Amino acid sequence: MIEVVAELSRGPVFLAGEALECVVTVTNPLPPTATSASSEALAWASAQIHCQFHASESRVAVPPPDSSQPDAQPESQTVFLPHRGERGQCILSTPPKILFCDLRLDPGESKSYSYSEVLPVEGPPSFRGQSVKYVYKLTIGCQRVNSPITLLRVPLRVLVLTGLQDVRFPQDEAVAPSSPFLEEDEGGKKDSWLTELAGERLMAATSCRSLHLYNISDGRGKVGTFGIFKSVYRLGEDVVGTLNLGEGAVACLQFSVSLQTEERVQPEYQRRRGAGGAPSVSHVTHARHQESCLHTTRTSFSLPIPLSSTPGFCTAIVSLKWRLHFEFVTSREPGLVLLPPMEQPEPTTWTGPEQVPVDTFSWDLPIKVLPTSPTLASYAAPGPSTSTITI
Repeated sequence: MIEVVAELSRGPVFLAGEALECVVTVTNPLPPTATSASSEALAWASAQIHCQFHASESRVAVPPPDSSQPDAQPESQTVFLPHRGERGQCILSTPPKILFCDLRLDPGESKSYSYSEVLPVEGPPSFRGQSVKYVYKLTIGCQRVNSPITLLRVPLRVLVLTGLQDVRFPQDEAVAPSSPFLEEDEGGKKDSWLTELAGERLMAATSCRSLHLYNISDGRGKVGTFGIFKSVYRLGEDVVGTLNLGEGAVACLQFSVSLQTEERVQPEYQRRRGAGGAPSVSHVTHARHQESCLHTTRTSFSLPIPLSSTPGFCTAIVSLKWRLHFEFVTSREPGLVLLPPMEQPEPTTWTGPEQVPVDTFSWDLPIKVLPTSPTLASYAAPGPSTSTITI
């Protein structure tokens, strides 16, 4: 029996273009006092990163995978297929890397191997939607002599920041202060430089603040004014808005605002179309605020963007966009008064109306949501950084 442990040194969340570091430890768990006949051997071990794509058959019409590349091989064949047995299609993978060959471990002996690979920048982000799913995994394959291959899968979460694909690492200029007493390889410098560049771009895109005002009206007049200070956010930030109802000519009885994602299948891949030939769209609500606002002059709300959610993106099959979805309930009666008179000559009993004729309408405001620091995402929504399998 051999125990194989894969540990991600920095957590399971990465930015596309970063280098993934994983330590693979192989151990013979028998006590050192066991006989030499208890030595264990592995023929080889290899590692590879891949992205699996799975689509809902009722929503997406995806062409079948290439039949010349079967998704599984007989167990007797020594072919390392990281996506063997996985649902969907493997749309992206890195070249496989051999960790070791002909490894023999005595009882109690353990050996560790380091695996490093740059996550491709051309792939989609990790996403689990109602129509499609993009799932990243690091798969480690091990095999004994004359035995089937055993696969150890480590789940990953990949964030994609648009624009980093075209950035080139500077070769002739220093990207950070250097010290003659410290040694740093070129890969480490590039990874650190890319992380700093992504942080700078995220900060520049989301730190700009400017008040945007929107007049909200229905068919009978102005309801109020909505104000928001920015339209670009990062995962983990709060969307803060204000609503001024004091200037409205139409009384607003209640409103709600929802932070939603809109998953839209591209027209050429749609399986079913909505009414009137509308694109196939599904919505997910991540946060919601509701308030009764009759006689309210000004109010505000704050909606948190979950760190576990997926930033907006677009592929050839699906797009994901963020929005604020408003719903208003307004009175049909002009000058509606539902409060008792303030001055009464003598005590009286006042009863509010049992029924109020109302109208409802909705309004959508698009916003943009970008990734955040992978380290922050790992701390806020921790996932498994260590996976173990016994052979």
